[in-house]
Amino acid sequence: MPGIQETRVLPWTSEQMFDLVADVGRYQDFLPWVVATRVRSNNETEMVADMVVGFKSLREKFTSRVTKQRPGLIDVQYVDGPLRDLDNRWHFQALPEGGCKVDFSVDFTFKNKVFEALAGQYFDRAFRKMVAAFETRAEQLYGSNNSSADNVA
Repeated sequence: MPGIQETRVLPWTSEQMFDLVADVGRYQDFLPWVVATRVRSNNETEMVADMVVGFKSLREKFTSRVTKQRPGLIDVQYVDGPLRDLDNRWHFQALPEGGCKVDFSVDFTFKNKVFEALAGQYFDRAFRKMVAAFETRAEQLYGSNNSSADNVA
């Protein structure tokens, strides 16, 4: 399955966005289709977490290893679950005028052909909805700035 990449200029700091994305244990509170999360281990540079995603009556659990390089990079590697592979990367760059640039990319392939077909139909729209959910969460946590988020991609 082809991947998607998006670049956004946001009014929040790199550190704030890093913290939001690294807070995997709260994903079920704001990300669509995330039913549950469980952080197995977590330290300053690495986390292992389980996530249950669902769409209608379908539910799947997967495990990822999250490598963290504060405040600039979060890299997600697939460990186990319904996927064949997963590559998910967040890159945060502080901007001199304030705020930060966020580059986000994801590429994955399901083992389950039903999920693969569903994901293929809705992947682009689901990706955009998830990016918007992170922005909405940032506004809830950090407030809104006079700057507005711009889509650069």
